[in-house]
Amino acid sequence: MEICVNCSENTRKYKCSKCYAPYCSVVCYKAHKDTPECIDAQNARNIKELQSQQADQEEPTLHAPFSTDDTVQIEALQQLENSEQLKNLLHNPHLRSLLQQIDVAINAHTAMAAAMQEPLFLEFADACLQVVEPMTEAERAELDLCY
Repeated sequence: MEICVNCSENTRKYKCSKCYAPYCSVVCYKAHKDTPECIDAQNARNIKELQSQQADQEEPTLHAPFSTDDTVQIEALQQLENSEQLKNLLHNPHLRSLLQQIDVAINAHTAMAAAMQEPLFLEFADACLQVVEPMTEAERAELDLCY
């Protein structure tokens, strides 16, 4: 048998919903629920639950559930960090702000469509594409003919 966390005399009849400590009556629960021990235990439990939830969530851009024709291989994505052109572009606070807005947008499609209207973002997207999927000589020649 367990002893009440508050009065230490009566046997346990109930369990605190915050920290699971045993208590024997409503009076003891009311005295217990505002103690630092109960609050700390609840905070620790909340942190563990949050960490567990975060561990269960996967970043969709890094761990795609299935591949498509448009899926970029991880090796190609890792090459982005070596691009001097991208590093230079990312010094621009306006571009960083645009990228942050896209990252937290509820509707990613709308955010991307708006960003694609910005010449700076287009330059960034082109630089990314040049790293992960460089143009062939034939594609460059065709592009030159268009201009």
